Amino acid sequence: MTLQENKEFMNMIENHPIFSGASAAEFRSLLDRCDLKAYRKNEKVLYAKSPREGLLLILEGITEVCVQTGTSRENREVLEVLEAGEMVGFSSLADFLGEPNPHEDSVTVEVHSLEPSVCLHIPYEVLESRWHDEDVREYVLRQVAVRLREIYSSLAEQVKLANQWGESDPFIRRVQDLMNEPALTINQDTPVDEVARTMVEAGTSSILVTGKEEELLGIITEKDLVQRVVSAGEGNKKTAGETATLELVTIQRHAYYYEAMSSFLMHRVKHLPVVDENRRPVGMVTLSDLLRKKNRGQFNIIQEIESSNAETLPDVKHAIYSVLGNLIQDGMPAFHIMEAITTLYDRLVYHCVEMAAEEVRKEHGEPPVTFAFFLMGSAGRREQFLLTDQDHFLVYDDPEEGGEEKADTYFKTLGEKITSWMEHAGYKLCDGGMMASFPAWRGNLSSWKKRLRSWGLRATNENILLGHNFLSLRFLYGDERLHDRFTGLVADQLEKSRIFLYRAAEEEKQNPVPTLDQPIRALFRMKKEMLDIKLNVLFPFHHSLQILSAKYGMIEGTPKQQIERLTEEKVFSERFADELQFAYEVILHIRVSQAWKAHMQGEKASSKIYFRKMKTRDKEELMLALKTIRSLQNQLASSYGMP
Repeated sequence: MTLQENKEFMNMIENHPIFSGASAAEFRSLLDRCDLKAYRKNEKVLYAKSPREGLLLILEGITEVCVQTGTSRENREVLEVLEAGEMVGFSSLADFLGEPNPHEDSVTVEVHSLEPSVCLHIPYEVLESRWHDEDVREYVLRQVAVRLREIYSSLAEQVKLANQWGESDPFIRRVQDLMNEPALTINQDTPVDEVARTMVEAGTSSILVTGKEEELLGIITEKDLVQRVVSAGEGNKKTAGETATLELVTIQRHAYYYEAMSSFLMHRVKHLPVVDENRRPVGMVTLSDLLRKKNRGQFNIIQEIESSNAETLPDVKHAIYSVLGNLIQDGMPAFHIMEAITTLYDRLVYHCVEMAAEEVRKEHGEPPVTFAFFLMGSAGRREQFLLTDQDHFLVYDDPEEGGEEKADTYFKTLGEKITSWMEHAGYKLCDGGMMASFPAWRGNLSSWKKRLRSWGLRATNENILLGHNFLSLRFLYGDERLHDRFTGLVADQLEKSRIFLYRAAEEEKQNPVPTLDQPIRALFRMKKEMLDIKLNVLFPFHHSLQILSAKYGMIEGTPKQQIERLTEEKVFSERFADELQFAYEVILHIRVSQAWKAHMQGEKASSKIYFRKMKTRDKEELMLALKTIRSLQNQLASSYGMP
């Protein structure tokens, strides 16, 4: 059906303030310049870094405007939720009005569809054609004013809630709670002798250099003064701007403690300036500040951090293990441990992919098409603590006709180099070959479509196992648009191959989680002295969540996110969701504690737990967790009509 044939949409557009005052001929002309687009649930409508070329009128559905708050795609804050009849894009009106933009990268928001949506893209040329109409100008001004009021109210509410809840766990405290403030700054035009005098008077080894708008430009350290001024014999000739180190690693004031720690770890810096959203310095944090304010005493990772670079990549693993050991010693909840450590590993893997991509670029030039790199397994689920084996795959766009061989060769090399760098960093090679270095785990969109279709048509036990590992996917590096196209392709294939999900659900029903209903002492008479926590508990938990999520069109997401989304969809009750979260925490706690203990004792890692070695409370919590996961399996079976 065309736009003109949809009377409801046409009526909405004709009566909208931007179009309502136009003549019939002018309206048709304006409409011809607009573009109607439909979006699936959870599809990205606008990308953060894409240029804004107009406004978006929502004709059907609900969308959310959000901003990315961390390195992970899942870390985003919702600014506003918009429904049919409302518009997106007022924040970019300054560009339309010709206001100069002092910011190099000011487009930071993105728009997602919360449910299937239809939007009309209205280019600025249409708005310009109607700008002479006083009613149009009044409408735009009113919308901007209302939107600004709502956003401020939302921000105030978030600040209030944050203060009410607080953040008692030291490792998830915000940087603004740990930094030294105010930041010691000096203007870029200040003579270098005055810079040195200011540093001496303040008793500090560094000072931040700012520009005319008080934006951060660089940093001067004692080492900079010695090397660039004293040893060079420059004396008073230089200014602060000429002496400063300009390439800086910074951090936002609202970032978490572990994000600051990972910045020190991955970038090998000694000072971390803290900036606000306008890149104005508000404080400074150093590694010693973090350690002192954590009150850890001896924390022997400085050597590893200082030497962590491309050549000494294996050292990073030991530094991360030091952080992990302290988190476990502090009794941090398993969820927080996983979140903190996975963030560090994400940066490590991201760094490996970057180095691999740079190597290939030097040897073979720029990539022939865009690509996306995905993690699977425990890394995909954000369950990393000790380094595991590699689980990842590579997707690249379909090349133009005749370019297939070149693209295949290019990304074969890239997949092999990524695998090699990760192995150098401490990740073991996957025994099953589930890595981008293997042909079965890389390919263009068309080849992935065929691969997924073959899994769906031949739902063998082997293909179901491959599918389970695949459905733990998480995007880490590459082109976001390609990522979205790929996950859309996956959703379409699963929709067309429902037998695959049915067979997977059937497998779960045939392999129920043991429910230890009897008292623990009775287990010995039944010869049940141990349980494989990974094989018999975690895998059924993950598989059940993945199948249910896929059934409802959710392709990506950690277990925690899957539970939240299935609760929103009314698949789970609030009470059952809480029980699942508790069960997950219990299993993760047992898994982390046992694996870390084995690591510290130099023993081979094992996922088997022995009841005789468990504390009574841990046994009781385990029994409750197993019952909950068994209930999850039963609910999965019921959703597919299995008795």
